[in-house]
Amino acid sequence: MPIHPTAIIDPHAELDPSVAIGPYVVIEGPVVIGPRTRVLAGAYLTGATEIGADNVIHPHAVLGHEPQDLAYAGAPTGLRIGDRNVFREHSEVHRGTEAETRTEIGDGNFLMSRVHVAHNCRIGDRTIIATGAALGGHVIVEDDAFISGNCVVHQHCRAGRLSILRGLARASRDIPPFAMVTDPHTVRGLNRVGLERAGFDRERMRALNAAFRILFRVRTNLRLAMARVEAEISSPDVDYLLAFIRASRRGVAFGPGRDQRGRSAGEEADE
Repeated sequence: MPIHPTAIIDPHAELDPSVAIGPYVVIEGPVVIGPRTRVLAGAYLTGATEIGADNVIHPHAVLGHEPQDLAYAGAPTGLRIGDRNVFREHSEVHRGTEAETRTEIGDGNFLMSRVHVAHNCRIGDRTIIATGAALGGHVIVEDDAFISGNCVVHQHCRAGRLSILRGLARASRDIPPFAMVTDPHTVRGLNRVGLERAGFDRERMRALNAAFRILFRVRTNLRLAMARVEAEISSPDVDYLLAFIRASRRGVAFGPGRDQRGRSAGEEADE
């Protein structure tokens, strides 16, 4: 097993024989690490943390530490991480708060430097969370979402599939699937680049664009707008978008306001 002699490994930890452990790594507690995962210099892994295969944990990342939550009273909680994830320098993912709960990270995610993922978050697959982004407790990030640099997502919020939160933005409402969102939690349109990269064809894009124009072009009565979309547009993607909105407990990001001439943000560019 390629373990650097300066690493400190708890005897209760379970490491696959193919795991590589760099210098000055500390693994404390019943941490489980799967095949071919690499833990680089100075990383700290602790608690009931389960890490899958082919992950790369960069220097000074902290995984599975106690949550930064005043409600935490030492209960047995955990962190589960899937396969093929990258945790860059000084990123941190905390375990759950309530007894027998955990934070969950899926497969193929890329967490850049100084990312903070708080207790009981659920991150899907293939997400990108860029440098300095901070997710509060119980945040859900669905598959293929992109949280840009230095963004802040309030606790209990959701970021829908293939959404993008642009740099320096903050959100205390849910971020709709497929949306491009700016500060503060304002929908500016479709995440066209993300959808194209995901293989969405012209027909799927056209249906979503029509729905977004009704729902988010300007701030409106969302319930009436949803009824209109449901009546006028038939699309599995749009059905998913509407279901996401209906399930929201914090409310979803809204459309832009209007300027003094009554135009919505972005209308001038369309003229």
